[in-house]
Amino acid sequence: MKLSHLLQQREALLRQTRLANHAYAYRRFGEFAERLTRARLRGQVRLQPADPGAERYWPVLTALEGSQSVIEEHFTEENIMELSDLLLFVTGETDAEYRFQLEEMETQFVAPLRRHLMRSGVVLEQEVPPSGELKRRG
Repeated sequence: MKLSHLLQQREALLRQTRLANHAYAYRRFGEFAERLTRARLRGQVRLQPADPGAERYWPVLTALEGSQSVIEEHFTEENIMELSDLLLFVTGETDAEYRFQLEEMETQFVAPLRRHLMRSGVVLEQEVPPSGELKRRG
């Protein structure tokens, strides 16, 4: 591939990459929402991003309603890190603290991403393999 050709495609590639990241966020938020629904988790939570200045090296998900032990049972540190990264991506806010109702994850995060993808011309398949299966296939 010639450098000039690659540079000509740069804008289209950036748009496609951003759209692919929105699709990934849509998928992962959907998986989180489904898992929360199956486990019947409800209540408000606070997600604080990592802040090395405050000696918080990982994001923290805190139950503001309900039991913290239930949150810890259903979310690994990696899940919380991914959730924090996804929220950073979709909101663009780097230092924001997020508060949301667990039972509203579908409404608050999945539905807006679905609308954005559909407006962008993405056809949403009914049967899409979970993200872990995509990694195994690739």
